[in-house]
Amino acid sequence: MISRRLLAALALTAVVATGCGTSETKDAAVRSDGTVDLSQVTLRLGDQKGTGLQALLDAAGELKSAPYKIEWSQYTSGPPMLEAINSGAVDFGGVGNAPPVFAAAAKSSIKIVSGYGAGTAGQGIVVPKDSPLRGPADLRGKKIAVAKGSSAHYHLLSVLDKNGLSFADIEPQYLQPADALAALTTGRVDAWAIWDPYTAQAEQQVGARILVDGKGYVNPDAFYVAGNKALESKSRTAALRDLLARIHRAHAWVNEHPDQWAQTYAQSSGLPLEVTTVVVKRVVYQDHSLDRAAIDAEQQVADAFSDAKLVPGKVKIADFVDTRFNDLYPAS
Repeated sequence: MISRRLLAALALTAVVATGCGTSETKDAAVRSDGTVDLSQVTLRLGDQKGTGLQALLDAAGELKSAPYKIEWSQYTSGPPMLEAINSGAVDFGGVGNAPPVFAAAAKSSIKIVSGYGAGTAGQGIVVPKDSPLRGPADLRGKKIAVAKGSSAHYHLLSVLDKNGLSFADIEPQYLQPADALAALTTGRVDAWAIWDPYTAQAEQQVGARILVDGKGYVNPDAFYVAGNKALESKSRTAALRDLLARIHRAHAWVNEHPDQWAQTYAQSSGLPLEVTTVVVKRVVYQDHSLDRAAIDAEQQVADAFSDAKLVPGKVKIADFVDTRFNDLYPAS
């Protein structure tokens, strides 16, 4: 007669074996020889008005030839997109330099997988055209709209710090772009820290002026971020590699066809051509690998938020970087 202890051990072995078998075979896109059938893969991509990733890939002719399916989700800014990536609802998306810091501070299941320079002129702290504010020092005591955890949040922090101010010296109003624009135009805030295309939209449509842009205050890097669940999947990782190569080519196409891109971007975003033309003229894409210099630069962003006590504790950015796609890019 088989003992109860032996029966329990056999049952446990069966459960473990079944679990292992499930994990090895659940990825239907992976063939028996280990290769990936990309036609069986669906990538869930995040997009936001400020990046226009879907429109960019489409304009460059990179979407129609993609060998996998793509499902798009739209977000108002980087932080809510990274929340979706952390939850596993989205696989990948592009954000500025601050959202990954806030996500890392929250121990989110995300990794930065590529970086690119996009210029600093589109980062702006804008004020109404008739505002008495004339320089960064005039921000003391003012109500300033900003999307919490966004690249504009870091720009505002840097401007304050380099002009002898802190967040304690202003009244931050944490608003998403649409609400912030309304607040600026109705006088409920004195200034708005924002990024393109909203900077250009405020300039062109409501006559706002840039009090201070990003030059000398922020580095030009933005990032593409993937979820850990996607990176743990062999098939989705293969699709992400193909996608990143397509984005790299699309960036090169935009640099060579700015007028065509401005027109396409206007059509896809619903923004006037005069707005997208300003945006495009301010951006020259420079893709690069996630080398030590790029990681150290992002660590400086993290340290600034930590020192200002805007995120809890210290954040080690290197723990939230995946360099497996570095071979796609030139060194920074």
